Amino acid sequence: MIDKPVVYPASIRSTIQARFPNGQVIEGLRGTEIERFVLAAGLRQDKHIVAVLMNGRLRELSFPLQEDADLVPVTTSDNDGSRIYRRSLSFLMIAAAAEVLPGQLITIHHSMPFGGYYCERNDGQRLTDEELVALRQRMRELVEADLPIGNVRLPLDEALTLFREQGDFEKADLFAYRRKGYLTLYELNGVRDYFHGFMVPRTSYLNLFDLCHYNSGFILHFPRRSWPNVLQPFEDEPRLAEIFQTYKDWLTIMGVENVTALNKAIANGRTREVILVAEALHERQLASIAREIANRQPAIKLVAVSGPTSAGKTTFAKRLALQVMAQGIYPVIISLDDYFVNREDTPRDEQGNFDFETIEAVDIDLFQSDMRRLMAGDEVVMPSFNFKTGRREEGVPLRIGQDHIILVEGIHGLNPRLTAQLPPSSVYRIFISAFTQLNLDKHNRVPTTDTRLLRRIVRDASHRGYSAAQTISRWDSVRRGEKNHIFPFQNSADVFFNSALVYELSALKLLAEPLLLQVEAGTPERLEANRLMAFLQWFEPLKQADLSIVANDSILREFIGESVLETFHPSHWYATSQGR
Repeated sequence: MIDKPVVYPASIRSTIQARFPNGQVIEGLRGTEIERFVLAAGLRQDKHIVAVLMNGRLRELSFPLQEDADLVPVTTSDNDGSRIYRRSLSFLMIAAAAEVLPGQLITIHHSMPFGGYYCERNDGQRLTDEELVALRQRMRELVEADLPIGNVRLPLDEALTLFREQGDFEKADLFAYRRKGYLTLYELNGVRDYFHGFMVPRTSYLNLFDLCHYNSGFILHFPRRSWPNVLQPFEDEPRLAEIFQTYKDWLTIMGVENVTALNKAIANGRTREVILVAEALHERQLASIAREIANRQPAIKLVAVSGPTSAGKTTFAKRLALQVMAQGIYPVIISLDDYFVNREDTPRDEQGNFDFETIEAVDIDLFQSDMRRLMAGDEVVMPSFNFKTGRREEGVPLRIGQDHIILVEGIHGLNPRLTAQLPPSSVYRIFISAFTQLNLDKHNRVPTTDTRLLRRIVRDASHRGYSAAQTISRWDSVRRGEKNHIFPFQNSADVFFNSALVYELSALKLLAEPLLLQVEAGTPERLEANRLMAFLQWFEPLKQADLSIVANDSILREFIGESVLETFHPSHWYATSQGR
């Protein structure tokens, strides 16, 4: 008996199959858009599917499927899906504004923590109540109309002419440096624009948003990734708005209001000037904070410094120590890490892993007891945490005098539980982060989190031996920790410090790109690496020789290396067992 052959001639199929993670297989004609397969699969629409991973690569729902593929839905609760929703919503607003506010360009400046973008019109005038209502209404009408969001490839010269005719000279100048002879623009209701990343296929996907007045502009309100089905309540952030406005003023001082201006400054030999002025502005901030601390002496005895990962907390604390020393105050730097509980007493997360980022991982009672005793003039044997053994050990004895202050650096520095038993007037709180305001153009932002991620990729590679893939794979967990344990307390700070440097992405590009290129293809980490490289392409890199211009005490040195402050410990100079 001859077995039936398992290989046999066949004709070319006119259909293709899409396979989903739940085991479903949907068949359709070759060239059918991915959206049709997703809808036919009956996947839950309350999950807000806005894209897919097609064989491990991010694809728009409007992408025509030409071959059998594995499709993994991407929702607005995913990083990429959330970005797609926000980007598409921005385009919806811009398309509506083209009708409601003819001749006006809307600039998207920065994000708001509760889920929104702060926007302004280019003539500096605040929208009237009637204009804001009309803009919101037109956006809702476009959503109800379920209009397609398509794309069109234009010759580069034609695209540049379009931008100039629209008055968007930032975008025209940016793309004038593009090496390819074409540009792909998105199109909605006759409005064409460039956006750095993918879009939803139609306006009906964008039904969750709102607009509200804020300062001299307005907020485009969208759902946060962690709460994709609702808009979080509006929260005023006056100090955050002030930080971004100050940074915007700095960019004006330096003549680098956008990425194109930065690129021109680098190409025209102004690199040294830009670096030196940016560092001088940091120094001015530090000196101002040190004067404030000095003016509130002798009440202030403890300065708590907190901020998210890769904000530059360690270098900031040491530079602040130098500044307060110049005011005749002697600092002692204490790390909260030395107050970790023993490893076996560390709380665990939902997966059963040690959770080092919760405040319960810190011995709060011991910390407060030690701080009270130091402030009273007692000698305290300081703890020292041994990360190899996972146990807390005895460190050096310490006593401080009247002209000392304690600088505490750690992620829980602003948590009120940490200092609940200390006199309120004795504590000064500082929140530090990289509040990047330099954007690609009026409609394409550089997220502050991307600056910090690139900092961490470079630092992890040079200081800790981690690959870019390893750093990227941990990033979501790090961000969850920040949202739970750092950002909720930022508004309790006495002052914010912006550690962003206008030139740093050009510096980090030189070091980060080779690391990102090493990320293995076909992995989730490669998707993120590709995204980072895609936006870095618009930055002119600093030359290797230019890095020598960066001050050896710069916050950037914490990440690129060769910081003179790495081995500087002011407590070694002034903290003695006798006090002062």
